[in-house]
Amino acid sequence: MKIMSFNTQFCTNFVTQKIDFEIMADAIRKCDADIVGLNEMYDKSHMEEFDSQTRKLADLTGMKYYKFAEACTLEEGTFGNGFLSRVPITDCSVIHIPEKDVDKSVMFYEMRCILKAKLANGFNVLVTHFGLSEKEHINAVEAIMENLEEEKCVLMGDFNVTPDNKVLSPIKEKMKDTADLFEENLMSFPSDKPCKKIDYIFVSKDIEVISADIPEIISADHRPHTAEIKIQ
Repeated sequence: MKIMSFNTQFCTNFVTQKIDFEIMADAIRKCDADIVGLNEMYDKSHMEEFDSQTRKLADLTGMKYYKFAEACTLEEGTFGNGFLSRVPITDCSVIHIPEKDVDKSVMFYEMRCILKAKLANGFNVLVTHFGLSEKEHINAVEAIMENLEEEKCVLMGDFNVTPDNKVLSPIKEKMKDTADLFEENLMSFPSDKPCKKIDYIFVSKDIEVISADIPEIISADHRPHTAEIKIQ
């Protein structure tokens, strides 16, 4: 099964800075993904370009099953994480990351969430997008640890921290980092000249990882992160 984590910056073409669903769909097709975790997606908007973005990518990629998880409401519409799948989704829930001890007055603060989906093949998938502050990182990791499954579990998203950040330690102790299979030190942001890795795909320890990559695709401001796993 091919996994893809992709922060689309609400489907904004990195070069033209315009909403471009086709270039995002093309990136997904190039990665030949079976499941895709999407960050920074809009839904339920009065503006056509921001409305139902997850559904639009599902239609363009032919990925029949999709879900959107609302984290917050912004001027353009509801905002959060999306999920596309070629495998039927049997259950989906939205877990809001607690805002404990967070300074909500800082610039760019927004509520965050975890999309948790169960697939017909028995896999559980968590898609999330961390905030920017250290306290938000801590709260996000705590919420993730409370919602991980012991087996057949995939966790992915834009974590807004680099791999050396100790906040990731609980996750790394519980799960495999697919990036361990990189043949070289690959970065994911910004997409034109990436200088840091802040996007991740983790899997539970029972899952065999075949390969992992960050393809040289410039469509959104992040490059996609991919991994292939063996289904037993």
